[in-house]
Amino acid sequence: MFTLPTGINGAADPAFAPAVRAFALLFSRYVRTGGALAVYLRGEPVVNIWTGTADAAGEIPWEADTAALSFSTTKGITSMVIHRLADRGSIDYDVPVAEYWPEFADGGKHSITVRDVLAHRAGLGDLRRLLDDPADVLDHALMEQRLAAATPDWTRGLPMYHAVTFGWLLGGLTRAITGQEMEELYRVELAEPLGLSGLHLGHPAGAAVAEMVGPALSFTGTRLGRPLTAAVTRIPVLGTLISSAHVAGAEAALLGPFPDFGTARNGAATGVFSADAIARIYALIAGDGAFDGQQLLAPDTVRALDRRTGLSPDSNPLTFWHLGYHPFPTLGAPHAFGHIGLGGSGGWADPDSGLAVGFVHNRLDLFRLPVDMILTSLLLPTITRSAGSYARRAAAVRAA
Repeated sequence: MFTLPTGINGAADPAFAPAVRAFALLFSRYVRTGGALAVYLRGEPVVNIWTGTADAAGEIPWEADTAALSFSTTKGITSMVIHRLADRGSIDYDVPVAEYWPEFADGGKHSITVRDVLAHRAGLGDLRRLLDDPADVLDHALMEQRLAAATPDWTRGLPMYHAVTFGWLLGGLTRAITGQEMEELYRVELAEPLGLSGLHLGHPAGAAVAEMVGPALSFTGTRLGRPLTAAVTRIPVLGTLISSAHVAGAEAALLGPFPDFGTARNGAATGVFSADAIARIYALIAGDGAFDGQQLLAPDTVRALDRRTGLSPDSNPLTFWHLGYHPFPTLGAPHAFGHIGLGGSGGWADPDSGLAVGFVHNRLDLFRLPVDMILTSLLLPTITRSAGSYARRAAAVRAA
């Protein structure tokens, strides 16, 4: 280990000093709230650091177990629940959802497969067609019922992001199969087997959870923002994409130190995670399904998540998301994948090198969002370079 920069807590292998310094610089000069970074290499912890504060007043220090609302980073974790069920034969990716969830066949949806949902091709992403009241987004059971009765729109078969409905679709599917809520499946399929204290769907009672800091998405509800947002959502294609994540009035659920939306149980967007919990989940992918001495997924199940292997072919040439994950390449890891969330949190795995990364912070600022969305990507090049240094050091020790 080495001496961490001022203001950075935790531990890191000396080979990862450049990654630690990049993290420290990012928070001291740009993010200026709180956050954490965890990295595993072939199942071994090499970075677990945190900094800053976990509240809007800047008085509560970020701790090792502090978790944060991580928005769409949740999709990668929810997808892992699906893969655990698939690994046991409870789910087949190419079977229609309606075979597991009969009510879902309504509206001509009998041919939509589990793979279609994971690839955002179900044609059910537009919130405008589902909500009677913006507050409906907080009721996952109600939204699952409406999706079961809904008819797909013109995007059926196309990879159009299901920013919010992704979670309700998979929640309805897994309840039909297991009889359990997705929140409970997080616990029994992931948190308990991996010994995770920082993995929750929705705000957990009694846990250390960071407040969100910044003006959030309040602009969409202002005198200027309302008509501008309404005009944009009327633009073909772009409007459909925006309406997968936003409807008029729903911005109220994103305001406040801990948004009301964060109390909901939506497997697309309301995960509350520590960086270490995210990294451990992705370490399963980077480690052929094994972590900490446990084989939680069969190697073939994990390799199917990598579209290069041919173990899980997808004939649709337009596919961007593959079994719940999107490409996440960086210098030294051209085939890595994972899932990023609103504000820039993220989970990442590179099966080639055995690297797994989890990153969280508690800033949500619309005006800095274009840059914030690439925060994980900004850290990854130094992480992969550090992993190279680690490997060279290990090789030198073996040679000696």
